[in-house]
Amino acid sequence: MSPSNRPAAALDRTKGSFLIKGGTVVGPTGASPADVLVDGETIAAVFAPGRGPADIETIDATGRYVIPGAVDAHTHMELPFGGTHASDTFDTGTRAAAFGGVTTIIDFAVQRYGEVVQDGLAAWHAKAEGNCHIDYGFHMILGGVTDDALKAMDQLVTDEGISSFKLFMAYPGVFYSDDGQILRAMQKARDNGAMIMMHAENGPAIDVLVKQALERGETDPIHHGLTRPQELEAEATSRAIWLAGVAADCPLYIVHLSASKALEQVAAARDQGRNVFAETCPQYLYLTLEDQLGAPGFEGAKWVCSTPLRSKHESHRADLWRGLRTNDLAVVSTDHCPFCMKDQKELGLGDFSKIPNGIGSVEHRVDLLYQGVVDGKLSLARWVETIATTPARMFGMYPRKGVIAPGSDADIVLYDPNGRTRISAATHHMNMDHSAWEGWEIDGKVDTVISRGTFVVQDGAYQGRKGHGRYVRRGLSDYLV
Repeated sequence: MSPSNRPAAALDRTKGSFLIKGGTVVGPTGASPADVLVDGETIAAVFAPGRGPADIETIDATGRYVIPGAVDAHTHMELPFGGTHASDTFDTGTRAAAFGGVTTIIDFAVQRYGEVVQDGLAAWHAKAEGNCHIDYGFHMILGGVTDDALKAMDQLVTDEGISSFKLFMAYPGVFYSDDGQILRAMQKARDNGAMIMMHAENGPAIDVLVKQALERGETDPIHHGLTRPQELEAEATSRAIWLAGVAADCPLYIVHLSASKALEQVAAARDQGRNVFAETCPQYLYLTLEDQLGAPGFEGAKWVCSTPLRSKHESHRADLWRGLRTNDLAVVSTDHCPFCMKDQKELGLGDFSKIPNGIGSVEHRVDLLYQGVVDGKLSLARWVETIATTPARMFGMYPRKGVIAPGSDADIVLYDPNGRTRISAATHHMNMDHSAWEGWEIDGKVDTVISRGTFVVQDGAYQGRKGHGRYVRRGLSDYLV
């Protein structure tokens, strides 16, 4: 692609106007040929082909899909976990995300037990400010639901642009909230319009199964999945839905849903018109307990994440793809929480329960979901919905993010359906010494990435800079009733 026959360096700017011409604009309502006018940091107009201004620099998008920059609504940069920290910083992680067509992330600020909520938020602002290559927002993890934390929820919604709060039904002694604490937080969220995000697994029951497995000498990574059966995800999902109902139908968003039985609970609630939503992640759409977690020796540690990968002998993957088509699954996020094998995953040698939980995928989600389009599992419009438009609407960023429309931020990706992407640790940009997707080949390729009118990736070359990314103050979800 040769923009006006000018060198790529000529496009490394933060201001100015240009016309993206000749491409096919894809949005949540479908695809159509159109030209997109960018003026400064925003989209000025969308024209029928050939109807845009003639006396302006043009970017040739012939043969490309022109899509909104992707929004990854679930990442964990620099997260302390399992005696170590996620290996991507906000610098390395957002740079890698940009290579993958992501122009906005929503990361999780953390309040630990005994901490002041606002202090936890300030710590995450300090990690991110001046270090991000793309725009970013925050959810807030509540590690302790107290009277002060409940007051802080109001303050964060009103003053800080944080309108979603994550609770855990797992990890007793770390992030776990009991049912009474969950109910109180849900009641507060129902009052102030916020979304409760739930890690739905029955943590105390899982701990029993883990202890019993270790006592039997079952220490390999596959037992991480075997001790977290889908029944305990489904039970917790159902319990969260019932608790949200008691809290006057508090908005509830189930994170990283992995299993058929849990999806059944979400679908049933949605059939009743409830404010219940869910996301899944690429690993659950493609990877399996037997082939990845069950890899020989300690190799399976690469794929230890929670919720875990599920059995290929059951219908989980097919059910999740169907859930995306029916909108019982609204969003595909990554739950990007990378750890290196060396000195990090290896903390669990001889004891699977000590393997840091997480997979790195922030660079690959757009491609992996596009493969679903190629394979006939998603439409083009649904691809864009799940990676960009719906997360922006779900978490109060729309129409600034997630759509190509006049007035929206000029976050734009040119995607080449005739390109080819081969994933490897040797070529990825995440701060990891392995890839969960080593050797995978995608029938498509991120060609050009524009963030607020600035070219950050073009023809595989990086043109962005640390500090370009800005904090996004979010409003309430568009989906609440």
